[in-house]
Order: sequence, then C-alpha cells, then structure tokens
Amino acid sequence: MWFSDYVFLERSWGKDERTLQSGFERLADFPMPFWLALFVEGTRFTQAKLQVAQEFAASRGLPVPKNVLIPRTKGFVSAVTHLRSFVPAIYDATVAVANSQPAPTFLRIFRGQSSVIKVLVERHSMQELPETADGIAQWCKDAFVTKDATLEKYFEKDIFSDKKLQDIGRPKMSLFVMIFWSSFLAYATVRLFQWLSLFLASWQVIAFSVAFLFLVTFIMQILIQSSESERSTPATNFTLSEGTRQSLLPK
Repeated sequence: MWFSDYVFLERSWGKDERTLQSGFERLADFPMPFWLALFVEGTRFTQAKLQVAQEFAASRGLPVPKNVLIPRTKGFVSAVTHLRSFVPAIYDATVAVANSQPAPTFLRIFRGQSSVIKVLVERHSMQELPETADGIAQWCKDAFVTKDATLEKYFEKDIFSDKKLQDIGRPKMSLFVMIFWSSFLAYATVRLFQWLSLFLASWQVIAFSVAFLFLVTFIMQILIQSSESERSTPATNFTLSEGTRQSLLPK
C-alpha cells in the first residue's frame, strides 16, 4: 500500500485533514494516469453496522437506509475540493451480489469457487458537482440515497436498469501481473525452504513455517480490527435535497 501511494489516516479529522491535503497535492503533477478510490461509507458493510446506521437515521429523522451505510463526507469533500482542477470525473460504482448467488469469500476463492458480482458504474463530470463544501457533501448524501434505492430495485428484480449490458472483456495486464507475482512468490518460497533446510531439520522447517503463518495471520487480524470505524464520529446533518426527494417518490 505504501509503494502504491496510499493515504494512511488515523480516523481523527484534526490529523487527517492535513494528511489528505498533502496527499492530494502530490497527485497534481503525478507523471502517470491514476485512479483514486474512495470508500465513502468508511467501513465494511455488515448487518450489525447497517442496524446502527438505521437506528441513527431514525433518531435524526433522516432517510433510513436498507442496503448502504450513511456516508461520511469530509474526505469526499476534501478530495473534490483539491482534485477538481485536474481530475475530470467521478465514477460512482455500485456493487451487488444477487440473493440467489453465494457471497464471495476468501475461503471460496481458495477453493476455486466463483461468485457472480454485478457492478453498476455511473460517470459524473467534475463540473456537475457544486462549488461549495456543503453542496458537495449534500451531493454525496443524495448519491447514496439514490444508490440505496437502486440496490433495493436490484434485489427485487435482479437487474440494475433496462440499459444494454456492455461487455468490456477481461484485461490481459491484470492476468500478467498476477502470474508474475505468483511465480515470483512461489520461487521465493521454494528458495527459502531450501535455505532453511541447510540449517534445520525437516520438522523444524515445517514448525517454522507454521509459526510464521500463524504470526502473519495474527498480525493481519489485529490490523483488520484496528481498521474498524467504531472510533470515528457518526455522520450528522444528513438531509435530502428536493431534487433527489422528488426523484425517489413513488410514481
């Protein structure tokens, strides 16, 4: 992540605001085309977190979500404010797994079992977004209300829209990168075992490998738990603009 220029945050806006600003400024003269991915919900979607979001929305008289969490807009506003002069558009991606399909998991991947995932991608020109911070935040909130309604329709009818599906094929570069790194890691693992066998007995090599994998798994679990959003503040002042409200009214 560090080599890929990820922006690391601490879930404290007093510290993160400057970190984001400096990260966005570095992108102004980035020598290659880039994508900046923003997960505005701020955490992984679970039923427990959805229930918390629904209770929060109901207590504030806000639109109660069914399929999304309430967006946290400070990072989004900061990104749009600093990037709009050289980033031409925002791509809003909505990901869904049909009720009839099993959800993708690491275990299914390791077993070679596939899952069907549908993605709706909508392009919004940066010029369409409001100029003020409050306007940008409201645009994001409206987008998530629309996204929630889109997902609700998908789960009912198993389709995002009546538009024709566009087959974009499979990128060959991603396959090449995966094969290269898989081969490199496999070679490095074999060489490591060969080197260890010079100093340790076979059972010691196996014990070392098991201990190393356990340590990696333990550290990853700690990192995953530390990335939860319990320490972050809830979204506030979530209102619905009149345009979005009218578009979601039953017809």
